[in-house]
Amino acid sequence: MNFIDKVRVFAAAGDGGDGSLSFRRLKFLEFGGPNGGDGGRGGDVWLEATSRLTTLMDLHFHPHVEAGRGGHGKGSNKTGDDGADAVIKVPVGTVVYRDGALAADLHKDGQRWRAAQGGRGGRGNHSFKTQSNTAPRLAEKGAPGEKSTLDLELKLLADVGLVGFPNAGKSSLLARVSRARPKVADYPFTTLSPNLGVALYKNVSFVVADIPGLIEGAAEGKGLGAQFLRHVERTRVLVHLIDPAGYMGEDPVSGVKTIEAELKSFNPRLAAKPRILVVNKMDLPGAQQVLAALKKKYRGRVLAASAATGEGVGAVLDRVIEELSRHDGPEHYEDRIADETLHKVEQGFSVENMGGGVFALRGRFVERASAMLDASLPEAVQRYQNALKRIGVDRALKKAGIRSGDLVRCGNFEFEWSDAPARPLPVKNRDKRTRIGVGKK
Repeated sequence: MNFIDKVRVFAAAGDGGDGSLSFRRLKFLEFGGPNGGDGGRGGDVWLEATSRLTTLMDLHFHPHVEAGRGGHGKGSNKTGDDGADAVIKVPVGTVVYRDGALAADLHKDGQRWRAAQGGRGGRGNHSFKTQSNTAPRLAEKGAPGEKSTLDLELKLLADVGLVGFPNAGKSSLLARVSRARPKVADYPFTTLSPNLGVALYKNVSFVVADIPGLIEGAAEGKGLGAQFLRHVERTRVLVHLIDPAGYMGEDPVSGVKTIEAELKSFNPRLAAKPRILVVNKMDLPGAQQVLAALKKKYRGRVLAASAATGEGVGAVLDRVIEELSRHDGPEHYEDRIADETLHKVEQGFSVENMGGGVFALRGRFVERASAMLDASLPEAVQRYQNALKRIGVDRALKKAGIRSGDLVRCGNFEFEWSDAPARPLPVKNRDKRTRIGVGKK
């Protein structure tokens, strides 16, 4: 099975249902009044972490996710059904980015995060009834659901990360200390994807991750390790395995600096993590000389072990438990999410002269109001015009140089500007857009 730990998802929440325009009709009741119900809410798109998944493969093949649309309102004040939510299952440890910024860290089983919010249902004419307007011929369309483009990255939740050059014996050590059975062979790049194993030693349980071998330039994309370096970001302790035979002619002593430089280049936070140096394969000739040279360089802070025979593995695990007791659990990103989130007060709207007698009107409120307008209803058009006038859209358009007969585009909606008193014009479909006359009262 392929290991996929990075994917782009396109989430579309459901649109809200349209409100109903209806009046109560009874044989002996001439003026029954409005009874159009509201539309139902559109469904949300949720991401939910589950420990049953270990890869983002499902989303890799099905990246487009849509929630259900809300039901339309009906007469007799019947509200439409809410749209069905869409729940995307992702592995525990999935990190979500939106517009390049960290948005969510799903590090707990069952944890949820809303990726896209459904649109609210449009109001039926019963909701617009007032003392001065007891029979409103007015109803709203449902609000469009939110659409989001998300980048998902899986960062494994492990306590200990095994790093080193290819063929340093990381898979062999993982198999020795846990029940994981990764592929082991006598050639480089045997491990093509990270492997996890649960180790139990002296009544202490911890998760060990075997990261595919790193080479020089891994942080810039060379070799396989560059694809999986993100998986050591959460670990509490790194165990750096050293092959006494070296790798591709590089001296094992200088090779330690190469691996440390790649980790630091990928993420400076990795340089601050506690690191345990272990010379593996002590059963090979020349291993003692390499161990002596490393102990001299690093002042004795080097352990010796053989994953094949089990020699020295207990001492390595003792050091691992000691380091784990000094540090907290796997790293999470709640603080970074709070730091990277910018709390800005959005401008109500903006106007841009596109040239050729066309003006663009942008803004969350005005775009939603345009999407919910039913231009076939004169009262709805009048209400829409009053709303734009109230927030100063007409003044902004005049300041931008608009003239009678020019077109204003707001989302998928288009209307014609006029300085004459407003009057509803015949509805005309034009590429899902509608032309109406909007001007001064």
